[in-house]
Amino acid sequence: MLTFMLMIFYFFIVLAFFFMAGADVIVQAFAKIGIPPEHIFTAFFLILGGSFINIPIKRFPQETMTNEREVSFFGIRYRIPKAEKPETVLAINVGGAVIPCLLCFYLFFKTGLWMKGLAVTAIMVFVSHRLAKPVKGVGIAMPAFIPPIIAAVISVIFSYDYAPILAYIGGTLGTLIGADILNIDKIKNLGAPVASIGGAGTFDGIFLNGIMAVLLATILT
Repeated sequence: MLTFMLMIFYFFIVLAFFFMAGADVIVQAFAKIGIPPEHIFTAFFLILGGSFINIPIKRFPQETMTNEREVSFFGIRYRIPKAEKPETVLAINVGGAVIPCLLCFYLFFKTGLWMKGLAVTAIMVFVSHRLAKPVKGVGIAMPAFIPPIIAAVISVIFSYDYAPILAYIGGTLGTLIGADILNIDKIKNLGAPVASIGGAGTFDGIFLNGIMAVLLATILT
């Protein structure tokens, strides 16, 4: 019951922040990648709600689990949940990975920007893979602000008119593949209870990279 109440509290706090800290800018950014303004709140609600859902994919036995309760990486503190078993559960986060990726494929089919989108994504895969680092007790982590900046700049170079769309695709898929998927083999010995593809949730993973890249690309254009 306490966990449920905390989730509700978190939801309304983030929702309030969404409307108080630049809702108009975010609406314009989403509009630039093709989401009608009347559907933006629905998309945001689904992504936010999905951030609480981790779908287990595989379990990796661990010889030792970390004893740390918090780990700091690039100035961000990660809280490590208590492990009930000596294993790491590999999961995919619905709000942080599944829904943003579905949106990417929607943009691909809607715009036809396959070649440019794949090119930006390939570059971001390389960048994300180089920046991502294994962190004991957490999994794979990476600096929060560098990938969106690079995605935005590259997208403007490839297409000034479609930069926000390319930035979202590259920032989302590039991070997913480069930071998470290509580093799955490294989580076997990190002693993390859960390794979630898509980050620790909506605002600490793939979704954050995509949104920030869109906003930066919008500013640059």
